[in-house]
Amino acid sequence: MRGVFVLGLAKRLAPLAPQSIQIRNYRETDELENFLAPLKDFWAEVETVLNTGFLGQPIGRGLLAIGIMVIAFLLRRVVARVIVGTIRKMAGKTKTEFDDELVKAIEQPLMLVPVALGIFFAAQAMGAEGQVDSFFASLTKSMIIYVIFSALFRLVRPTMKLIEGLQEMIGETFVEWLGKIIKAIIVFVGAAAILDVWGVPVMPFLASLSLLSVAIALGAQDLFKNLIAGMTIIGERRFAKGDWIFVDNVVEGTVEQVSFRSTMVRRFDLSPVYVPNAKLADNPLTNFSRMTHRRINWTIALEYRTTGEQLAAIREKIEAYIAGNDDFAPDTDVATFVRINEFADSSVNLLVYCFTKTIAWGEWLAIKERFALEIKKIVEGEGAAFAFPSQSLYLESTLDGDAPPDEASEDSAGSDDRDHPVSKASAKKDGRSGTRGGGRAVETDGGDKAEAAEE
Repeated sequence: MRGVFVLGLAKRLAPLAPQSIQIRNYRETDELENFLAPLKDFWAEVETVLNTGFLGQPIGRGLLAIGIMVIAFLLRRVVARVIVGTIRKMAGKTKTEFDDELVKAIEQPLMLVPVALGIFFAAQAMGAEGQVDSFFASLTKSMIIYVIFSALFRLVRPTMKLIEGLQEMIGETFVEWLGKIIKAIIVFVGAAAILDVWGVPVMPFLASLSLLSVAIALGAQDLFKNLIAGMTIIGERRFAKGDWIFVDNVVEGTVEQVSFRSTMVRRFDLSPVYVPNAKLADNPLTNFSRMTHRRINWTIALEYRTTGEQLAAIREKIEAYIAGNDDFAPDTDVATFVRINEFADSSVNLLVYCFTKTIAWGEWLAIKERFALEIKKIVEGEGAAFAFPSQSLYLESTLDGDAPPDEASEDSAGSDDRDHPVSKASAKKDGRSGTRGGGRAVETDGGDKAEAAEE
């Protein structure tokens, strides 16, 4: 503006000035215009930036939008706590705990509500148009969809607690799998809704997935086999979390997790084993946790010199101990036997067959220990003893006149069986002998044998 004014003044004064002065003034004016021209262009750029520098909108509106977003982020916890606090007070007045679980579940999604509001009001403050307005509108809708489906996702767990009464009928594992399937459906539908907001076609995508699934099915037969086996395990309720299972030549331990493809079993040395579901579904499986009682199956070996009266007394006292002890299941519920079972090579065997009420391994071991001490006390109290495997060897000498020729020759050589130390020791020990051909006898004595089979 100043240059224009100076130029006009110079033109008016030009006729009054000398010729040389007029020429000089024209030159100065041209130089001033050349200097001011870049400044004019720069100011034009500044005006352009101020008017359209923030996504095609004035910077002032952009700064206002940024300020709104900052305030929304700062207030999201405060607003969420106010809303959640109000709802929590209302839920605290009820007697059920389900509504309290719901409040905890929706607390995190509610913290995103101020952010969605901030995006909406920021877009309004900018007065965006065209693609910018469409972008912020899609972003706002996406945030709202995320808040809704995130809340639904978190509500699945407390909702599953409502059907805890059905766990005994359908099993805890089935309830857990049902929760996982519902969560997967919520994630899929929510993702499809967000893609639709941004204009991404969902149906062609699903069609491509169907073709891809056929190719995957052909190459992942084992995966689907284990998946179906897992569903079979859940349907048959073979085991549940915490059960002690045994599969011959596969695994033995405690079940910790049943997933879609495999089951994690913790062995007794605390090492985890991941077993494909197909091996647990196709092989015979023993679930020890579902025992009603735990068995004790012992064979008590007594010496042959134990009299019949002693055997009967021992049997009756053991039987009375089982019947009078609360640790053992009554014979009306389970089979209980205390009987003289067999005459073995080295002992008279007494069968003790009974069941404990507990199925816990540690408690069962303690009951067995007390029972074993009581049996030892009963046997020793009756003057009997436990047998152990043994054999006695008897050597018998003959008179010189009755000896066979080969033995007579040995006698003539100065070998007398009657002076043999082994023969003397055997005769002193028992005083019995059995004669067989050749003057020698081998007899198995009622030695001692202690045998216990426990399960």
